[in-house]
Amino acid sequence: MNIPSTISSLYPFKGNFFRVSGGHNLHYVDEGSNNGTPTIFLHGNPTWSFFYRKLILSLREHGRCIAPDHIGCGLSEKPNFPDFSYNLKSHSENLIELLDHLKIERVNLVVHDWGGAIGLTAFRNYSERIEKMVIMNTAAFVSRDVPKRILLCRLPLLGSLLVRGFNGFAGPASFMAVKNSLPKDIKNGLLFPYRNWAERVAVWRFVKDIPYEKRHPTLPLLKETESSLGNYNKTPILACWGMKDFCFHEGFLKGWQKRLPHIITHKFDDAGHYLLEDKFEDCRSKIEPFLFS
Repeated sequence: MNIPSTISSLYPFKGNFFRVSGGHNLHYVDEGSNNGTPTIFLHGNPTWSFFYRKLILSLREHGRCIAPDHIGCGLSEKPNFPDFSYNLKSHSENLIELLDHLKIERVNLVVHDWGGAIGLTAFRNYSERIEKMVIMNTAAFVSRDVPKRILLCRLPLLGSLLVRGFNGFAGPASFMAVKNSLPKDIKNGLLFPYRNWAERVAVWRFVKDIPYEKRHPTLPLLKETESSLGNYNKTPILACWGMKDFCFHEGFLKGWQKRLPHIITHKFDDAGHYLLEDKFEDCRSKIEPFLFS
């Protein structure tokens, strides 16, 4: 996928690819030196590694920064469903495969949105591999607190038409997930990998994989992940939270604080879900010393 110059100027990284065991190519950014513990950045839906571009540019002078695009997202391959299962299990397994391929044992983990569930599911049996953690408007525990507008996108036929046909998820997120309007080039960058029906397959499948129903197939795995969170009661954890988030609102932050009371928390009252767009410098000033001091 050729990136337009207006986007590559904001995202000036060399592309790297790894073929996961299912046979699909996973794209990832790998920047910085090998000094210290590598930092892994995991995006959610409907973003991609572009979401972390400014943070990687700031932190790569301190150490290695790796940001994968989940299969179906960003610059990774976008196979049809069910050629790839597009669920929490498969995304989390891909992460461990990538780290094993790169021969990385311990990591600093930075997560946003569904990246929290993916990352902590991947490490649910390997909590010792996480040295430090940064959480941003995310969850890795069971909740039925899902906005009605997102539940609408999960409906059979209508949901796929809205999300894949009319870009009714990634498109609205570009203005609903921020408090301040995005510049055109940044909006275009966020939406670039999701330009048509075929390219929005993961956006739709992520919505479908929310374990809302009591018999949802992903629910048992997410419960396992939730049960493993106690393993991080001595792991340094920093929370940066956009308080204007309509989805991962303050209630989810309180859920983290209840499970892991030692979390260091920074609230940003005038930031939305895409808090690295709304309040980048404020977030960077907290994250950088936390990870590298």
